[in-house]
Amino acid sequence: MTIPFREVVRFIGRSGRRVAVTAVGFALVAAGLAMLVLPGPGILVVIAGLAVLASEYAWARSLLDRAKEQARRARRRISRRGKGQPAEGPPEEPPAASDSGPLP
Repeated sequence: MTIPFREVVRFIGRSGRRVAVTAVGFALVAAGLAMLVLPGPGILVVIAGLAVLASEYAWARSLLDRAKEQARRARRRISRRGKGQPAEGPPEEPPAASDSGPLP
């Protein structure tokens, strides 16, 4: 029983792509998790890693969908604040007056 060369090449190509997607996706997720405590856009990099992994894995697609839904909710909360609803936190203080007075 001989397996055609073309099928072997196609299998290696598909497997190689999956390995590459997995490596790049997990590298992005790991870098994003590190950036949550280090300077950098941690959440965005984690989401980018999930997007890469979602091209091959259903569990990553599920996590990405959940992250998108949470982002939509956060955007709605932020947009409601801008429409006349008071923002949380202490009120801003006016800038201090200058002691030098008006300039001539």
